[in-house]
Amino acid sequence: METDEEIVVRVATSADVDFALPIVAEMEASAKVRRTGIARRNPLTIKEKILEGKAVIAFTKSGIWAGFSYIQGWQNSRFVSNSGLIVAPAFRGLKVAAAIKQKIFELSRLLYPSAKIFSITTGLPVMKLNTRLGFEPVTYTEITTDPAFWDGCKSCINYPVLAGKNFRNCLCTAMLFCPPEL
Repeated sequence: METDEEIVVRVATSADVDFALPIVAEMEASAKVRRTGIARRNPLTIKEKILEGKAVIAFTKSGIWAGFSYIQGWQNSRFVSNSGLIVAPAFRGLKVAAAIKQKIFELSRLLYPSAKIFSITTGLPVMKLNTRLGFEPVTYTEITTDPAFWDGCKSCINYPVLAGKNFRNCLCTAMLFCPPEL
């Protein structure tokens, strides 16, 4: 889709909670189309992240939803995950994902300045975005060991692979950003 309309990427607010259902639906639909193993998200979790100020959302100036991502702290905020990056199909190929990824990274650094930031993905475009932000591929032993994080993977089609390998690797690539020493 070609659009001359400007896309605004910003921290989500309470006014955006009604987008939780379409966001979750698009995450699931996208995973099915791409045949990738993405964990299903609960709309209540998405709403919670929005209300906590831990989500980034993209819209056109006229109010059409274009994309989303959120963050979550783990292990007493030693780690923070950048998760749930999704762009509505009509806005793919327009650098919306790059703008969201940049904004969610900035939000992660603001809210968790000393945390290691990680992302797991099966997608080469996200790997490239992460690399541009300073993430490096790592083994799963370098990211959070919090069982609650891995519980979030249970709805993924690849969960049996992850569990069968004692949560040490899967089909996703783990990428990590380590903040500079203060």
